[in-house]
Amino acid sequence: MKNVQVLTSVKVNSAIWDEFRISCVKYKFSLQKLADRAMHLYLTDPEFRKKLHSHTNIDIEATD
Repeated sequence: MKNVQVLTSVKVNSAIWDEFRISCVKYKFSLQKLADRAMHLYLTDPEFRKKLHSHTNIDIEATD
């Protein structure tokens, strides 16, 4: 199977995005890796899917 990528765009919470970008630099990770791995787990791991469906609190506390 050929690895074909699809370009997409999404709007995300700006506070979460800011924290994520900082964390990505710190841990040498990327949104691409997160998206690919999260979609794979969503499709293959029922517990992961269940956890995502039940997770509703996405507030980030300010860390000034």
